[in-house]
Amino acid sequence: MAEKTEFYGTGRRKKSVARVRLFPGTGNVTINGRDIDDYFGLETLKTIVRQPLDAVGQLGKMDIVCKVAGGGVTGQAGAIRHGVARALLLVDENNRDALKKAGFLTRDPRMKERKKYGLKAARRAPQFSKR
Repeated sequence: MAEKTEFYGTGRRKKSVARVRLFPGTGNVTINGRDIDDYFGLETLKTIVRQPLDAVGQLGKMDIVCKVAGGGVTGQAGAIRHGVARALLLVDENNRDALKKAGFLTRDPRMKERKKYGLKAARRAPQFSKR
């Protein structure tokens, strides 16, 4: 591990932006000042956040403190995952292969499709009944 004790990474997904800090520790995850169990109700979202640590074998050895804003809970979990993966590169550059292979370093480009005129949503058309 490097001499620094704090590692920083920014992650993004849809409209969410996460500012993530990693510290050597016991595996505590704090999101916007709250514990991960309070912040995310679904177990899958908690797993998403911890995936990069699991990929490099650092699960339970690093504490995560992050601030996340924008989007919904799934987008926020994805943004945190992206930020954690970027911070793990600063911990050790040898982590790059495992993180890249798992796809955690790639920013997910999928965004919400814009609404079109004449339609109720991006593709949802109004229903016309037969007369």
